[in-house]
Amino acid sequence: MKKTIILSLFLAFIISSSYAQRFAYIDTKYIMDNIPEYQAAQTELEQLSTQWQQEIEDKFQEVEELYKKYEAEMVLLPDDIKREREEEIIEKEKATKELQMKRFGQGGDLFKKREELIEPIQDKIYEAIEEIASRGNYAVIFDKAGGMTMIYTDVRYDLSDDVLQHLGYRR
Repeated sequence: MKKTIILSLFLAFIISSSYAQRFAYIDTKYIMDNIPEYQAAQTELEQLSTQWQQEIEDKFQEVEELYKKYEAEMVLLPDDIKREREEEIIEKEKATKELQMKRFGQGGDLFKKREELIEPIQDKIYEAIEEIASRGNYAVIFDKAGGMTMIYTDVRYDLSDDVLQHLGYRR
């Protein structure tokens, strides 16, 4: 009986507090999929990625052909020419790997291009979310596309400073 009363009070508190604060969710994947500029940016990124990947595969193919040619001629070559060919193969492979990192690595060309094309669209979406949130008096808006992450929060409901103060820290 006591548990039922406590549970009822807890549920009443949850329900009453949810009326005081409004919550909502969005699906950024759905939103982006319905923005033509985003679709065009994705298409451009896919084309660049495919083009750069082909360029890298071609260079790796050149390295492989050089190595096969070297293997076939290796027994007939003097030691100094062997070393030259080996160094040439190693340098070409190294250059190709560097190109691969330049194009696809962290902070590489594809990352920069994605940032250039997609970030302005994401900024517009966030500005729209902020406007809708303040107009609709929402405390929190979740993004279900990102695993239910909070995409907007009203600073009035941020208790971070209170927690720091409670722990004895000043901001």
